Amino acid sequence: MTQDLVDELQWRGLIAQHTDLDALRAHLNAGPVTFYCGFDPTAASLHHGHLVQVLLMRHLQNAGHKPLALVGGATGMIGDPRLSGERQLQSRDVVGQWADRLRAQLSQFLEFDGPAAARLVNNLDWTSQLSAIDLLRDVGQYFRVGTMLSKDIVARRLNSEEGISFTEFSYQILQAHDYLQLFRNYGCTLETGGNDQWGNMIGGVELIRRVEGATTHVMTTPIITKSDGTKFGKSEGGAIWLDPQMMSPYAFYQFWLQVADEDVVKLLKVFTFDSRERIEELAQSVAERPHLREGQKELAEKVTTLVHGADAVARVQAATEALWGRGDLREVDEETLVAATGELPSGSIRVGHDTIVDALIASGLEKGRSAARRTVASGGAYLNNVKVEDEDAPIEASDLLAGGLALIRRGRRNLAVVHANQ
Repeated sequence: MTQDLVDELQWRGLIAQHTDLDALRAHLNAGPVTFYCGFDPTAASLHHGHLVQVLLMRHLQNAGHKPLALVGGATGMIGDPRLSGERQLQSRDVVGQWADRLRAQLSQFLEFDGPAAARLVNNLDWTSQLSAIDLLRDVGQYFRVGTMLSKDIVARRLNSEEGISFTEFSYQILQAHDYLQLFRNYGCTLETGGNDQWGNMIGGVELIRRVEGATTHVMTTPIITKSDGTKFGKSEGGAIWLDPQMMSPYAFYQFWLQVADEDVVKLLKVFTFDSRERIEELAQSVAERPHLREGQKELAEKVTTLVHGADAVARVQAATEALWGRGDLREVDEETLVAATGELPSGSIRVGHDTIVDALIASGLEKGRSAARRTVASGGAYLNNVKVEDEDAPIEASDLLAGGLALIRRGRRNLAVVHANQ
C-alpha cells in the first residue's frame, strides 16, 4: 500500500518540497511511520489552507502511518513571521481558548482508534517547562544566526520598512524544538506542513541530526493556486473558515460550488478522496458538459460533508432547491435560510398592511408602484415562490418563513427578501 503512496500524493498535487524523496519513499514503505503537522491557534478556527494539511494527514493515516496533530499553544503566542508584517500578539487566555477550538476541529478529521490511531499534542506542554537559559543554552547553541537570517521570509522582512522583531525571529527555534521533542517522545520521523514552512521544518531536521545524530524527513504541500496563478481561497467575507459560526455551511458549500471550470479538477484531487477513475469521469464532464457543473457539485458536496457532515449538506441542498422553487421553503431551517438569503437585496414591510407591490419596491426589485403593478399583472411576482395575482392582498404573519422573512421574486431569476418591520 505504501509503495504507491508517494506517487498518489504527487498525482493529487499534495507534494511540493521534500527531503530525499527516494529515502522518504523507502522510509514510508518500511513500516508505520509516526509523523506530525502543526497548527497554530492564531485565529479561532482552521481554514481551507489547514484543510490541505488535514487531508494529507488522512492519506498518510489511511496508508497505516500514525499522525500527531500538534496544536501550538506555545508557538501560537509568538506567531510565525509573515510577509504582511508583525502579528498582533493575543493574550494567553485567548490563545488557550483558540487552541481548544482547534483541538476540537482536528478531532473530527482523524481516526483516534486502531493501529494507526492519531494523537493530539500541545507544544505548550514542553515549551512552558523551558527557562530562557535552557532555551538559549540547550537549544540555541545548535542554531547559526547566518542560517536563520537567510530564511526567505526573514530576509524579506529584514529588507522591509517594518523589519522583524526578535519574538518572530525566534519562532524557527521553537518549531525545530517541537520536532526534536516529538522525535524523542514519540519516535516521530516525518514532519508535514505548508510550503511556506519549509525553512522552519528543515531547521528541525538539522536540529535532530546535530543533537541525536538521526535522519528525519519533511514534506510540504504547495500553496494552492488558481489557473490564473493567484492564491486560491478568499471569499467576500475573507478566509474560508471551517467553523460554522464563522462561515455558514451554506456559504461554505456555495464557495466550492462556484469554482471555475479551469480549477475544479485540480481541486477535486486535492480536497477529496475521489478515485482517479472518478476524477477522470468528472474531468470529461467538465470538458464536454460544463453547463451541468458536475465537477463543482461533487467538490462542494464532498468537502462540505467532510467539514460539516451529511446532514448539513442535505439542508444546504434543500435550501438551494427551495430558493428557486424546486422545494418547500417552509421546510428550510432558520439558520440555513438566513444564510442562504443573506446576500440577497432586502427591505422591510409592515405585516398585515403592505402588499406584494410594497414588497417589490422595498426590496429594490422594482423602482415604483406602476412598474410593480405591471409585474404583478403580467404574472411575474412571486411570494415564497407562489405567484401573486392580487396586488392588494396584504402580506400576513402567516406568510413569513423561519427567521421572520419572506422571499420575493420578480420573473425567473430576480430574488430578494423582506423582513417584518419591528
